[in-house]
Amino acid sequence: MSLRENIETDYKNALKAKDKNKISTYRLILSGIKDLDIINRSQAEKKETNDEDIKKLLKKMTKQRSESIEMYKKNNRSDLQEIEEKEVGVISQYLPQQLSDEDTKKLCSEIINSTGASSIKDMGKVMGELKKNNADTIDFSKAGAIIKELLNQK
Repeated sequence: MSLRENIETDYKNALKAKDKNKISTYRLILSGIKDLDIINRSQAEKKETNDEDIKKLLKKMTKQRSESIEMYKKNNRSDLQEIEEKEVGVISQYLPQQLSDEDTKKLCSEIINSTGASSIKDMGKVMGELKKNNADTIDFSKAGAIIKELLNQK
């Protein structure tokens, strides 16, 4: 079953259960997928929206909500923060599990050693290696900060 089919099935189940929070989140996801479909059809080389496209969309949606959560924390808006956190919970169930900060740091360190990176100038090479094998499991904003820190220590 494709990712789109899973989302649509879960949306239907949320409708049956009358879970308002999940219904609104699924509608946002499905709306984003329809926008992707339109963009993909209107490009020069038309293509179908695949699971990878949907994963990118879901990552983007999760990132947006995480930024909103931080803003709401700073402004003491726990009511809005809670809504965003629930949306992140629904969206993230369709994404591969992200590595912890500790595992990310260990992996970055291993790649720095294997590529022979010695300064910030080599950051692109390290990030490229990370993306090759771990594109779905790493938060690259965290990884970038970790790589900078490790390279500055050398």
